[in-house]
Parts: sequence; C-alpha cells; structure tokens
Amino acid sequence: MKKLKFILLNPIWSAKMFLVKYLPFFKFIYQTRNYQCSINFDFWFIQKVLNIGGNRNAYWPVHYTSRIVCPENILVGVDAYPGIMGGCYIQGIGGIEIGDYTQIAPNVVIVSANHDVYDSRKHIEAKVKIGKYCWLGAGCKIMPGVTLGDFTIVGAGAVVTKSFPDGHCIIGGLPAIKIKDLDQSKCNRYELEPKFNGYLESNRFELYRKKYLKI
Repeated sequence: MKKLKFILLNPIWSAKMFLVKYLPFFKFIYQTRNYQCSINFDFWFIQKVLNIGGNRNAYWPVHYTSRIVCPENILVGVDAYPGIMGGCYIQGIGGIEIGDYTQIAPNVVIVSANHDVYDSRKHIEAKVKIGKYCWLGAGCKIMPGVTLGDFTIVGAGAVVTKSFPDGHCIIGGLPAIKIKDLDQSKCNRYELEPKFNGYLESNRFELYRKKYLKI
C-alpha cells in the first residue's frame, strides 16, 4: 500500500522506473549496475536528451562538465568511459583507443593532436592508445602519440609525454617516468557480463563502429 501511494504521488519517478524496466532501449542502465562506472536514467537524460555539456554525439556516458571533441575518432572499451567523471577534456582529432575496464578519474586530459608551432590553424595528429585495465589518476594528461600497455596506472597530475607500451607499471611525474613495476601474476583480467561499449551492447557495437566511427 505504501509503495502504491508513493508511485501515485511521484509520477515522474514512476515514469522513469517504467522506462528503465520495460523498454529494451534502456537495458544498459540496469544491466551495467555491477560496472565500476554504472549510470542511471538522469545521467543519460541530461546528456542525450537535454544535451547539457554538448556531448550528445558521444556513444558512451559523459558528464555535463566534461568535453568530448570528435567522438567519431574515439574507440572505448567495456566499462571504459572517458569523461564520465567531471572536468575531463578528451580530444579525438588524431584518434584515441581505450581498452576494456580502464578507469578515468576527474579532470583528466587526453589529446591526440597538437597545434603546429608555425601555424596554429593546423593540427599535428598522433594517435593515443590506452590498454585494458588501466587507471588514469585525477588531473593527469596524456599527450599525442602516447601508448600505454595494459595495467598502466598513471599518478594524479602526471603529464605523460612518452609511451609505456609494456604496461604493468605505475608512472607519475612531469614528465611521467616509471615509478614501479607491477607483479603481473597479481593483475586480475576480470570480465563482466553482459558487455556494453558505452550505451551499446558489445555484440552490436561492431556494426555501429563500421557505420559511424572513423577508427
């Protein structure tokens, strides 16, 4: 009785619950509850319907205070959402690949192109590749052309100007250097089910990629 009364007095909440529970389109909400970066209806509504922050074209959840440039050049893995935390700047002009289960903290910057020093109207593009199970700490910056292997942990505030393709390490500083190697036998390559690349089911993502992405 109490539950029925609450529903009758909260029609907006009731409508949201109906949409999320019964419409297949919204299954990314209740099927990703075990993800580190789970999302809710309000998050999706602010981004995709209201377009607050201007990130409607991104196919993954993005916070309204973050900015995504050229999402069609950005490939994100399962439970890997650049910009889901606030204050991030993700610039995909030269292409960005981010592997499964990589976590990205607030205020992270990833850029894949820089201005030409002789003509700032031009961009010098260099693809960024970030492996699986990485962790980019708050406020770190990943510069064009950088490759980070699986299980790379980037310390907060670090500026990464060179590649660490072997991964399994902690890096930090300005410019970033290797601080510590990780014990690979302890690195857990877990997988979650079901799999979603952003808002899209992974088993359908390749079709979306071929049709809409340039990477």
